[in-house]
Amino acid sequence: MSDTKEFDLVVIGAGPGGYVGAIRAAQLGMKVACIDKEAKLGGTCLRVGCIPSKALLESSERYHEASEGVFDEHGIKLSKVALDLDTLLGRKDKIVDQLTSGVAGLFKKNGITRFHGLGKLAGNGKVEVALEGGGTQMLHAKNIMIATGSEPTTIPGVELDYDRVGNSTTALSYPTVPEHLVVIGAGVIGLELGSVWKRLGAKVTMLEYMPTFLPTVDSEVARQAMKAFKKQGLEFKMGVKVTGTKIEGDSVTVTYEEKGETKTISGDRVLVATGRRANTDGLGANEAGIEMDKRGVIQVDDHYRTNVPGIWAIGDVTPGPMLAHKAEHEGVAAVETMAGQVGHVNYDAIPGIIYTHPEVATVGKTEQELKEAGIPYKKGKFPYMANARAKAMGETNGLVKILAHAETDRILGFHVFGAHASDLAAEGAVAIEFSASSEDLARSVHAHPTLSEIIKEAALDVAGRVVNI
Repeated sequence: MSDTKEFDLVVIGAGPGGYVGAIRAAQLGMKVACIDKEAKLGGTCLRVGCIPSKALLESSERYHEASEGVFDEHGIKLSKVALDLDTLLGRKDKIVDQLTSGVAGLFKKNGITRFHGLGKLAGNGKVEVALEGGGTQMLHAKNIMIATGSEPTTIPGVELDYDRVGNSTTALSYPTVPEHLVVIGAGVIGLELGSVWKRLGAKVTMLEYMPTFLPTVDSEVARQAMKAFKKQGLEFKMGVKVTGTKIEGDSVTVTYEEKGETKTISGDRVLVATGRRANTDGLGANEAGIEMDKRGVIQVDDHYRTNVPGIWAIGDVTPGPMLAHKAEHEGVAAVETMAGQVGHVNYDAIPGIIYTHPEVATVGKTEQELKEAGIPYKKGKFPYMANARAKAMGETNGLVKILAHAETDRILGFHVFGAHASDLAAEGAVAIEFSASSEDLARSVHAHPTLSEIIKEAALDVAGRVVNI
């Protein structure tokens, strides 16, 4: 082991939370080290999560439009459309390489020392790094920030071979389009990757344990989304419990229970998309005395401090939704607090997005949450169908829904199902962050013709004075 190296901050994990937090710390004058076990920086999101899946969603949507005659109504006639899967996957890999290289460049620009290996808490402000090339390196810092993210989970009876039965990483690089893809879990990951392979020609069946589709999404939006996804050809079996899988050659049989009956379904690929778990194994957190729950989730205070002085935690290893942008903001807030500034994250203003087509976006409270809490509210809605830009785009399926306090008119919830919902959600997030009222949005000028006018009309509808319907 070489001599101990001194830093002001050691970050364990170079995902969105870790690398953004490290950069902010460097901006604040700290000497920063960042440890990650992967050769490419950027964590799950950049390497095998958010970015590659969005690249596949974009490519598969374009292929679907070309092959299904969507361009015909635009006067664009295509005589032959062929899928080159290798090129499609290669484009995805190229985008990943560009972005992970970009993070490496940002580390160099900001003077952040990168260590390629596994970091483990060693007590008294120390982190031991098992270097990828062999040997170890001891680091010491006043502050240590854990940002090790999450990893896919599986369920009892389902054994992954990472070929016929795999997780989200496997599903990013199938060598051929599956004939029948069985997806276990109809949440965000299952819907997005299921949509990719459905567009490319696979039959897709989704097995979901919960009886309700997208239970954390506003129920009205979830109903519209389910209707649209079924129309696209995705098949759903809700309220079923998968108990096992069996691989026989190129086929996989999935066993599940539905209403007390044992049933089976077969496909050539199975995607296990049953969620993710905090990645805290091997970190030395227990030995360090860090408080965690039974699932390995690290407990922190409002400023991301653990119960051990000098050790902080952010992102997927802490409670709350596992979102890259949540982790980024927590990383910034944590290091600003370390520097004596006021770091803060407003959890009511964090968008949640499902990048299907149409997209689903939600910010703040759902209508069912407001009802359960007994909070008086008003709501306004406006359909894409009545928007001029949506008609011009051929994207008339969807709506914007705004929930405002019945007495103060303050916006409490903002929900979108439709084209570019992920972009429209930003206006809702800013509105909630600044405690805006629905009247504030209604009186703000929105350019014509744009999809953003749907927001304005929904805000007008809260007061019962919608114009264009």
